[in-house]
Amino acid sequence: MSTTSPAVETLLRGLRLGYRLPLLLLHLLIGLPITLVLIALGRGGRLSHAAIRFWAGGLTRVFGLRVRREGTPLPGGILFVANHVSWMDIVVLHSQRMMGFIAKSEIRGWPLIGWLAAQGESIFLQRGNGDSLGQVVAEMAQRLRAGRAIGVFPEGGTRSGKGEIVFHARIFAAAVEAQATVQPVAVAYGPKASAQAVMAFAPRERFLGNFFRVLGEPARTVRVGFLEPIPPEQFDGRRGIADMAQARVSAAMTAD
Repeated sequence: MSTTSPAVETLLRGLRLGYRLPLLLLHLLIGLPITLVLIALGRGGRLSHAAIRFWAGGLTRVFGLRVRREGTPLPGGILFVANHVSWMDIVVLHSQRMMGFIAKSEIRGWPLIGWLAAQGESIFLQRGNGDSLGQVVAEMAQRLRAGRAIGVFPEGGTRSGKGEIVFHARIFAAAVEAQATVQPVAVAYGPKASAQAVMAFAPRERFLGNFFRVLGEPARTVRVGFLEPIPPEQFDGRRGIADMAQARVSAAMTAD
């Protein structure tokens, strides 16, 4: 537990914001145009994907996050399933492997993050709309069959790190339909996932409030564990896949 007084913590937060805000502006004014040009030149291919990884990696460093990857993300049409803590999860995962995420439709309107999500081949879901979910699952299966990776957060929303991880099963229907391998991914902020609550949204906290609060946080490691995959021959229905992926992610969360 930190023994730093509130006054000192406020001063340190101000100092971190003082040097990270200029870095963020540089990343926007210099890194963004470079990224846009490379994405346009790449036309959705390897160059475009490399540009997005470059952008995402730079943004994680601006926020003081040092990504430590464990395991290897598989190539091709893989369904990556991860626990969900923060909007930063997508940026962290994109710094390691290009994948199109399932994102709530509201993210389209978020400054910067909405643009990143669109450029990152996101599939937007209207939460609470059964027809929208069916369309999303169909689009996922089509992309997986075409050899394109998809990333999902089967919890259905961000969590503070408290309580048990629970993966909903319906989203795994795309992997069953496309007979695509599922690779679980554990995202842990801080040693033994000790900073999950810090990165997550506080009660009634808006996006911009969280953005600037996290920007002022101390530097920390985020561990991204690409875990043992679940190939189609091990599938035992949607619920079985969800339970297996959930168990692997839960076990990896507190490892260090």
